[in-house]
Amino acid sequence: MPVKMNMVGPHGQLYADPKPSPDEDAFQVDNTSEAYYNSPYYLLHKNQVQPIPPRRSGALPYLKLTDFIPQDLINAINAAGKITFHAVGDTGAAKTTRSQSAATSLAEQAAVADAMTADVQNEGVNGPAFFFHLGDVIYNFGEGQYYYDQFYEPYREYDRPIFAIPGNHDGMVLGSSSTAPQVPTLAAFLTNFCAASPDPSPDAPTSVRSCMTEPGVYFTLDAPFVSIIGLYSNVMDTGGGIISSQGGHFPLVNDQLDFLTSELQRLKPARQAGERAILIAVHHPPLSVDAKTGGSTGLMQDIDACCKAAGQWPDALLCGHAHLYQRFTRLINGRQVPYIVSGSGGFTATPPQHAAPPGGTVIGDHTLEVDPIIQFGYLTLTTDAKTLTITFKTAPRNAPGTQMDFVTLDLVAGKITASGGGGKPGPVPKPPKPAPHRKSPKPPKKGR
Repeated sequence: MPVKMNMVGPHGQLYADPKPSPDEDAFQVDNTSEAYYNSPYYLLHKNQVQPIPPRRSGALPYLKLTDFIPQDLINAINAAGKITFHAVGDTGAAKTTRSQSAATSLAEQAAVADAMTADVQNEGVNGPAFFFHLGDVIYNFGEGQYYYDQFYEPYREYDRPIFAIPGNHDGMVLGSSSTAPQVPTLAAFLTNFCAASPDPSPDAPTSVRSCMTEPGVYFTLDAPFVSIIGLYSNVMDTGGGIISSQGGHFPLVNDQLDFLTSELQRLKPARQAGERAILIAVHHPPLSVDAKTGGSTGLMQDIDACCKAAGQWPDALLCGHAHLYQRFTRLINGRQVPYIVSGSGGFTATPPQHAAPPGGTVIGDHTLEVDPIIQFGYLTLTTDAKTLTITFKTAPRNAPGTQMDFVTLDLVAGKITASGGGGKPGPVPKPPKPAPHRKSPKPPKKGR
C-alpha cells in the first residue's frame, strides 16, 4: 500500500513540493561566505564557544513523531512492528576548493538527497518515516540566504519530516569587524527548525516544506520503537565538541547535562520493558580516527557522566563532523554499543589527515570495526525495540549506490549479532587499564 505523495502532517505540515523542478546546477544565491574565514571577527573568536539559545518558552524538551506524520503512516509502522529512518550529517552544498565548480558541489549533495528520496518513494509506508540530520545543514556559517540552495531545494521531493541538531557550521558566526557578529549564532537554524508554528520558511519562500517546530537546539524525538536524544556540541571546527562548561573551563551553562540525564531517566522504564531503543545523536564525534575532527574526550566524559547518573546507556551513538564513515564498537558494562560517524552527506568526502589504523584495531574500550569509508552516503536505521540494524549506503554521482557496511544489535543482550558484509562481529575489546584523566563531571543540580 504506497503512501500518497505530498504528505500532510497532523498540524498542516507540508514536506514535498507538488511538482519538483530538475536538480540545480548553479546556486540561486552565489555562496561567497568562505571569504569570512579571514574576517576580523572570525579570526578573533574562532576558538570561542557560542551561547546556547534557551528552549522555546513553554515547550517540552521532547517531540512526538505522531505530531508530524499522518495516522495511516503511524498505523503502518505499528502493523509492521518496526520503524525505519534515515540519518546523516554535513550535507550542505558549497564549493570546497577553488577548482571545484558550483555544479559539482550541488550534484554531490543531490546524489545523496536523491538516493534518500528514492528510498521513500520506492518503499512507501514501509520505508523511512523521517530523516534525522546530524548537523552542518548549511555551509559555511549557517546563513539564512543559503537555506534554499543547500536544504530546501535538495530535499524538495523528500516527502517526510526532517529533524535536525545543529553542527558547528550552523552556529559559527562571522563579521566584518572584530567587535560584533554580523548575525547572532544559530539565528537561521532557529528560524527553520525551531519555529513556533509550521509556517513556510522566510528563507525559502518558493518551497512548500514547512518549518520544523523543535523546542530548541537540543531535544528528544520520541517515535514508535525508538527515541533519539539530540545534543548540540557548539561551534569548534577543529578539536572536540562541547556540551557543557566542562568544570568551568568554558563559559557555558550545564543545562544540556541536566537535559540528557533527565531524558535518559524518563526513557529508562520503556527501554527496560523492551518497548524502545535509545539513541544519542551529537554532531561532533566522541570517537574518530580523523586528526582534524578527532574524538572529543570532554564530550565523551560528559555523556558518560550523565549515563552513569541516570543508570541508562544508549543503544548506539550517531554523529557527523568528520566527512567520512566510521564504525566503532564500545564495550560498556559488558554491552557492545555502536558509535557511528556519518558525515559524508553531501558537503565533502575527506580522508583522515593521518593514516588511520586498520579495521579491527582495539583501542582501550573500543574497536574500529571497519576501515574508514571515504565516499558520499547515508545511514538507514531499522528497529523493533528488540533489535537495531544500521546500514551505510554510498550515493555516488551518476552511479548506483552500494551498501558498504551494516551492524545488527540484539538490544536485549547488548550484543552485535552480525556486521560488515554479513560476517562475524569484530573482536570484543578488553576493558582499558585505568589512566589519569580529567575527572568526569557530575551533572549539576537543577537551576544552575
